[in-house]
Amino acid sequence: MFDQLSEKLDGIFKRLRGQGTLTEENIRESLREVRRALLEADVHFSVAKEFVRKVEEKAVGQEVLRSISPGQQVIQVVHDVLVEVLGSSSHGVVESREIPTRLMVVGLQGSGKTTFVAKLGHHLRKRKKVSMLAACDVYRPAAMDQLATLAREANLRVHVERGETDAVGIAERATQEAKGIGADYLICDTAGRLHVDEPLMEELSRMKARVKPHQILLVVDGMAGQDAVEVARTFHERLGVDGVVLTKMDGDARGGAALSIRAVTGVPIIFMGTGERISALEAFHPDRLASRILGMGDILTLVEKAQEDVSAKEAEQMTERLLKQQFTFDDFLGQLKRVRSMGPLEEILKMIPGLGNKLPPGMKVDEREMVRVEAMIQSMTRQERAKPEVIDGSRRKRIARGSGTTVTDVNRLLKDFLLMRRMVSQMGRMARQPRGGKKKGRR
Repeated sequence: MFDQLSEKLDGIFKRLRGQGTLTEENIRESLREVRRALLEADVHFSVAKEFVRKVEEKAVGQEVLRSISPGQQVIQVVHDVLVEVLGSSSHGVVESREIPTRLMVVGLQGSGKTTFVAKLGHHLRKRKKVSMLAACDVYRPAAMDQLATLAREANLRVHVERGETDAVGIAERATQEAKGIGADYLICDTAGRLHVDEPLMEELSRMKARVKPHQILLVVDGMAGQDAVEVARTFHERLGVDGVVLTKMDGDARGGAALSIRAVTGVPIIFMGTGERISALEAFHPDRLASRILGMGDILTLVEKAQEDVSAKEAEQMTERLLKQQFTFDDFLGQLKRVRSMGPLEEILKMIPGLGNKLPPGMKVDEREMVRVEAMIQSMTRQERAKPEVIDGSRRKRIARGSGTTVTDVNRLLKDFLLMRRMVSQMGRMARQPRGGKKKGRR
């Protein structure tokens, strides 16, 4: 996601920072390259033009030119304008006083609507909200089966009426069922087409009139580029869309849709789909995405991802175990699984400030190494996981055979684990020592 754009912008800014002094001319020259990079990323031409105009207006001011680090100042101006283009503030799913809050999910066929409906239900469940999913796509039978399967996997309620042809009637009956069980949300998965047509819009308009959704979310394929902008514009003109969801942003998307939709339609982006897993859904934060695009990292999203899996109490207990050298291989295995559940490792690394723009473009972390580590730990007995010190030569051979690795691999894992545990414990003791205190001892 945004790899090509990030790489090009980083190259432009490196050259800009290398300038001894900045003039209006070299700023304008750099901005011409920025405009070219945006257009190559499939950003709408009018958005790219307006973006460069705003940056130039702010960057050629005396405040930037007289700054101690003018190159860095220009990057900050680009960041601020990028945030402005992306929407300035974050928007989320509405919550009405009326139960259930009704959400209508619309979009073209193949955009990822059905998968998003299940992801949204899962997202709300993690926030202690009860959701019911409604299968209202009566033209594609596989859509109903797909939603039912996804709902089962995510432990969500689903309303399905196989064989029914009245989508509006299904939505109305699902509303009554959701109200009857006291669900907080009803999420309606609607039909799509390969293109925008009148019958599709007519059906969606009737459903909107009868169900009266509190929020209409448009799902758009992030890889569609400028076509996505036109789709968003058409749906918004006909239905009054409240928010956009960009899917497939983990693929080879150039990012143009994300940078164009808000500016062209005025409709805020609310979520980004970043993978096939049910948990691969990110809330859209303009400031965080701007930082990611410019290689500044996104530590807040990284922390939130970690907090979804680990409570503050668990984190405190884990820290205490590390400091007392009670951290076991079972604890380590649990942490590995949590890290893997957060998403592709290369995406996690890009969220670390200062590291994002230093990673090789298109870098893929080989997760097979983590799989080998897991296999070695799972080949250990309970005693060995709890007390790695007991693992002697014969045990190491057995672990290597059981995990399909070598004794050298097992030796390296044990050495690294024990060293890590010892170093963390030492650092913890040093941090807990009172500063400036006198040490007692012989003179």
